[in-house]
Amino acid sequence: MARKLKTYQTSLGFFDLAIAAPSMKAALEAWGADSNLFHQGAAKESDDPDVIAAAMKKPGVILRRPVGSDGSFNEHAELPTDLGGGRRSTKAERKSKGPVAKKRSARPVDKAAERKAALAYEREERRRADERRREEAARRKERERRQQAVDKAQAALDKGEQEHATRAAAIQAEVESLAKRSQTEDARWNKEKERLEAALRRARG
Repeated sequence: MARKLKTYQTSLGFFDLAIAAPSMKAALEAWGADSNLFHQGAAKESDDPDVIAAAMKKPGVILRRPVGSDGSFNEHAELPTDLGGGRRSTKAERKSKGPVAKKRSARPVDKAAERKAALAYEREERRRADERRREEAARRKERERRQQAVDKAQAALDKGEQEHATRAAAIQAEVESLAKRSQTEDARWNKEKERLEAALRRARG
């Protein structure tokens, strides 16, 4: 059964945000909040009829408007044009409206519209879930591609090290063989030299 939706508001960065969602938790997840903005007083359930109507037209979709403004919420909003003193005066004007700004809608509850909005929210949730799955699949594919490249490079390095070790061992064997031949030659020459010097001394004798 589709869950009844409520409209929630907060302000993040340069924008006021609104969304029609079944719970505060769902709203926080959609906004990507790292903490409970409701407990912190930075988010609330909206009682503005215009905001509720706009959110219910696009359940589950994050709507925006320039922060501090009284404009309508839209899926795409321009950056605030006045980030200075004008923003303070706008807030003051909003506060001055008092009960008028907080007055709840007197329109009768449209059960059919509520069901339609709840179903639309579920469709939007499925769309977002599908998008997250596609993004995760793309990230997984990229990780696998990188791992394959790493494995290939590591295999090439390992093969190079093995070839180097084999060649170095062969060269070392040649060096040891040459050293042994050199020692043998030195020993032979020392004996021969002694014999030849003895013959030279006898000849001079």
